[in-house]
Formats: sequence, structure tokens, C-alpha cells
Amino acid sequence: EGEVGLDAEHEQAQARLEAADADVERLRTAESVAERERASLNGRLDALAMGLSRKDAAAVLVAAGDQAPGVLGPLAGLLQVEHGAQAAVAAALGDVADAVVVRGVDAAVTSLVLLKDQDAGRAAMIIAGSGRDTSTAQADPLEQAPQGRWLRSLVRSDAQIQPIINDLLAGFVLVADIQEAAGAYAQWPDLTFVTDSGDVFSRGVVHGGSSSAPSLLEVQAAYDETAAALQEATHTLERTRFDLVAARQAQQEAAAGVESALTRLHESDARMAAVAEQLGQLGQVSRSAMAEAERLILALSAAQRAREEDVQTVEELQRRLEAAQEEPAEDLGEDARAHLAEQARLARQSEVDARLALRTGEERVAAVGARAEQLERAAATERQSRVAALERRERRARDLIVAQAVLSGARASLARIETSVAAASQERTEAERVKQERDATLVKVRARIRELAAEADRLKDSVHRDEVARAEQRMRIEQVQGRALEEYGIEPEVLISEYGPDQPVPPSPIAPGDEIPADAPEPQPYPFVREEQVKRLRTAEKGLALLGRVNPLALEEFSAMEERHRFLSEQLDDLRKTREDLMAIVKEVDARVEQVFTEAYEAVEREFVGVFARLFPGGEGRLILTDSANMLTTGVDVEARPPGKKVKRLSLLSGGERSLTAVAFLVALFKARPSPFYVLDEVEAALDDVNLGRLIDIIEELRSSSQLIVITHQKRTMEIADALYGVSMRGDGVTQVIGQRLRESEAASA
Repeated sequence: EGEVGLDAEHEQAQARLEAADADVERLRTAESVAERERASLNGRLDALAMGLSRKDAAAVLVAAGDQAPGVLGPLAGLLQVEHGAQAAVAAALGDVADAVVVRGVDAAVTSLVLLKDQDAGRAAMIIAGSGRDTSTAQADPLEQAPQGRWLRSLVRSDAQIQPIINDLLAGFVLVADIQEAAGAYAQWPDLTFVTDSGDVFSRGVVHGGSSSAPSLLEVQAAYDETAAALQEATHTLERTRFDLVAARQAQQEAAAGVESALTRLHESDARMAAVAEQLGQLGQVSRSAMAEAERLILALSAAQRAREEDVQTVEELQRRLEAAQEEPAEDLGEDARAHLAEQARLARQSEVDARLALRTGEERVAAVGARAEQLERAAATERQSRVAALERRERRARDLIVAQAVLSGARASLARIETSVAAASQERTEAERVKQERDATLVKVRARIRELAAEADRLKDSVHRDEVARAEQRMRIEQVQGRALEEYGIEPEVLISEYGPDQPVPPSPIAPGDEIPADAPEPQPYPFVREEQVKRLRTAEKGLALLGRVNPLALEEFSAMEERHRFLSEQLDDLRKTREDLMAIVKEVDARVEQVFTEAYEAVEREFVGVFARLFPGGEGRLILTDSANMLTTGVDVEARPPGKKVKRLSLLSGGERSLTAVAFLVALFKARPSPFYVLDEVEAALDDVNLGRLIDIIEELRSSSQLIVITHQKRTMEIADALYGVSMRGDGVTQVIGQRLRESEAASA
């Protein structure tokens, strides 16, 4: 049950997985291609943007911002030229193709003033709204020549500058090549003919050749095309990634389906193998049972025949016994009686054997009957199993028919679903396209709104700046008039009439110290020139700035600074004296430390020699200074030579010798600088009995002047103690601290 159709289901799932893998690989390749295309377009767009960035006077005007109000931008960015006509339009416009579009004559004047102030060079400017519309003023002479078109019909721009473009391109006709331009020029010499590559035939003058660098219009057109291609490549990449996500999800689902079908197939194979194994075992048991049944039937037949023979023998013996009993007793003699007794014994033995054979046969027949019943039950069970297997096989066949019908229906449903999905995909693609178009329109509208809002803000700022400038000008005039009245007591009208720009300027007076030749003429008044007077004013202001302002509080400030200088000088003297005192104290401390250290070292070195000689009889030990010239920074080395050895380094000594040397140094310290209290922690752990005895003698000497606490495991060290303290474990496993005073116990026992 459940076995039918698993192989087909697994094959279908595997086919779906392979198709999903192919889709994922295809979309991954498409994604990689789209990514490379987008990166290439992005790099080309950056390069074109760098080509559009200008460093000339036009760029200065575009980047001026609030300093040049009314600048709309470069002309190339405001024109939409049909593809292929950029070189022709650039050749027709000439230098005007690199011009900057400004709003009104005032904006042009402001821009020119800005360029002059910054010395930024020259720039061509187009005044928006100042041209006349010539789109219908002149008829097209090439109506009969479809290869020629008016050049102005290929250019689209804003309504404010479209009339100017039409006026500039009036009379220019776009043709295919030079031969066509030459033929048309011969027929209409009043017009100007431009080819796609930028060759110009105009009123007796021909411009053309090869261009080393593309024009700004061509760069702008290439930039716009690259931006559009980049946007399309980005949309394609996003759609590919979206499809790739869906394909990967389908791939995962197909892989899960393959895994599920394979798992069910393996489980079914395992079940079928188990059933086959069980059937084989049951067949073997059945064959064994049949063979055993045949053998038992043969044994039963032989036992029955033997029983019948034994029964006949028993009956014959019974008859002979009865006949013997009925015969009269005769004295047959000893030999006859012995013979008959032997025959009777043999007859009884035969009877016993017959009875035993009969009993054995009966038991064997019973066992064979039980075995036969068991085999009959097994055979019945096997027949029932075969019947159930046949029923299951028939049920599987019926299920196979039903599954095939379901499969055909599922395929039909799948075809319809795929059709619906394809239609839905087309509708979704169309909806996305409409959405993208609407988004693009919305972006353009929003950009236009932002441009208009920015333009309105610039206009408001311009008006506000003009009003502020006028107010500042009026205020400046009023301040000048008030200053003239306050400082000179002259009315503005009188000041203008006597000192106005129409009056000659008196010469500057001779400054004291200036060297003037004796034959020099007398300075005369000269006419007023504003630029010269402005330069003269700036020179005078610089001289005045160099002189600085007059400070009436200079004396008070000098006195205050002098007082502060005096105070700081006194503080500095105090610091110097304090430093000298501190250095004297440091020298005293260093001298005292050096004296104390020297005394301590000499005492310890002297004691160390004696203690080492006691702990190492026949050995030598001493302390050596590493820098005896400087007692404050010197180190101390320990030299030890046990008896019978020539080594002096501690690293070459044994563990016990090093421990004993360290103990000798400690004891030397104790004797040189006695202390009332010492703690020793297993200092004799590495010592043998001889060295331990020497150390105990020294400890006995130390205990006469100091108290010692010794942590040890050595019995000999414990024997010299006044009191013992330790931790012991009782029989119940609880630890307890115990203490015992040995000296008092010994005194009490004595």
C-alpha cells in the first residue's frame, strides 16, 4: 500500500528540480550580466559627468549660487536634441553651444560684474525670453527633399529659450552627407547646410573636418542616454533579482519535493524489503514444515505397523500363557523346568519390550499428531497471508488506476495554472511598466516643482536682497550726512558744492621728514578721479591701521603689568628656594639611606659568613655588591661554595643546598637586624637529618631572643617546640584543632 507511483513521483520531482536549477542558473547569469552592464554604465556616466564639469567662466557662473541670481544653467543641459543631430547643432550654434542661460538683462549684467570682480574670464550668455519666434516665419525650401530637415525642428527646450534657439538656428538645414550639402548649397546659397558630422556650408564659408573632442551638446546627449540606459539597466537588474529570488524559492521547494519523494521511496523500498524478507522466512518455514510433516507421516506409519506386530505378538504370547496354565502340572524334571523358566523369563522380557515399544509408539503418534496440527495451523495462516497479499496486490492495482487518473487531472490543472500564471505575469509586467512610467512622470513633476520652488525662493531672496541693499544705501547716506553735520558742521548741499567730484582735489600736504628736491614744482590741485581717490583712501587706511589706535589707559595697564611681573618674579624666587631646600633634604635622605644600607649590608654580610660556615662546615659563602661605588642602586649577589665543590652559582647547587643557603641568608638577616617575632614555613622540608640538626641548633639560638612560629612536618623540629598546634580528623570524620604545650607537660611529668 502506498508503493504505486512513487518512482514516477520521484522522477517528476527530479525534473522540476532540474528545471528550477536551470532557471536559477539562467537568472544568475542574467544578474551578473546586468550587474556588469550597470557598473559599466555607471563608470561611463561618471566619466561623462566629469566631462560636463567645466572650469571656465561659465562654470563660475553656474557655481556662483546667490552671488549670480537668475542663472538657469548651461544651455546644453536645457536642450533636447534628437539622436544623431548633436554634432550638427553644436556646429550650427558654435560658441553659443557652451553659453549660460540667464533670466533677464539684469541677471546678465550681474553675471558680467561677477566675472570681472573674480577675474574669471569671458562667458557667453543667452537671455531667456528675449528672442523672437521664427518657427513659422520662414518656409522650408526642402519640402520636396525628404533627406533634408530644418535643424531647429530637431531641438526642444524650455518655452523661455525656445524662441532664441529658433532664432539662432534659423536658416540651418540638416542633410545626410557632404555631397548632399554641396548640392543643396548650390541650389539655395542663402541657407546654411549642416551634415551629421558637423560640416557647415554657409554663405561662401565652409567649416568642417575632424573634431578632437566632442562638443558639450554631444557630451550632454551621451550623458542623458547613459543615464537612461543606466536607469533601464538598474530596473532590469532589480527585476532579475526579484525573479531570481522567486526562482530560488521554487528551487528550494523543488529540492524539498525531491527529498520528500526520495524519502518516501526509500521508506517504501525498506518496507518492501522487509515484506520480501518476511515472505522468504515464511516460505522457508512452510517448506520445513511440509518436509517435517512428510517425515512424521512416514514415522507414524512405521510406528503403526510396529504396534500392530507387537499387538499380535502380545496376543500370541497371551494365548500361549493361557494354554500353559491350562495344561496339567507335570514334573518335567529339573532341566525342563529350567528351560521353561528361561522361556518364561524371555516371554516376560519380550512382553515388557513390547509394552515399552507400544508406549513409545503411542507417545510418538501423539507427538506426530500435535506436530501435524501445528503444521496445519501454520499452513492455514500461510494461506490466509497469501490471500491477504493477493487482496493487497489487487487494491494496489486499483489505487494505481486512481493515481493515474489523478495524475492526468493534476497535469491538466497544472497546464491551466501555468497559463494563469503566465497571464498574471504579463499583467504584472504591464502594471510595473505603467507604474514605472507614472513614477518617472511623478519624478519629473516633482523635480519641476522643486525647480519652480527654488526659482521662487531665489526671486524672493533677490527681492529681499535688493530691498536690504536699498535700505543699507539709504542708511549709509543718512550716516554720511549726519557725520558731515556732526564733524564738520556743513550741510550736504554745501559739502557737495564745495567738495563734490566736480571740484579739484587739493594735493596731499608734505609730511615731516619727507625729502623733497629744492627744484621740485609746487603741488597743484588735480581733477577728481574716483578710482585714484579710492586707492588713496585705502593707502591712508592701511597707514592708519599700522599706527594703531591710541590707548589712553596705557600707563595704567603698564603699571598693572609691572606689578604682576614683580609678583611673578617673587613667586619664582620662592620656588627656586623651595627647590633648593627640597634638593638638600633629598641629599640628606640619600646620605642617611646610604649609611643605613651600608651598615645593614656590612652586618648581614658578616653574619652570613658565620652562619654559612656553621650550616656548611668547611664551605665558604659571602655577599658581594654588584656596584659598590653607588650604594643606592647596587644589587647584592650571593656566592656559596659547599665543602668539596668549586661552584659558586646557586643554579648549580642541589635543592637542599639552595634551601640551606637561603635559610643561611635569612638567619643572617635575623641576627643582623633582630626582630621579636618570626614565622618560618617548611624551610627545612628539603634538608636531610645532618643539615636539619644544624638548622635546629641555629633556631635554638634565635629562640633565646625572639619568638618563632614554625610550620613543619619534621619530628625533630617538633621536638624542640614549646607548643604544638595542628588539625586532626576524628573517627566520625570531623576535623578538629588540637594544641599541646610540651614544656609545661614535661615540667609536670618531672
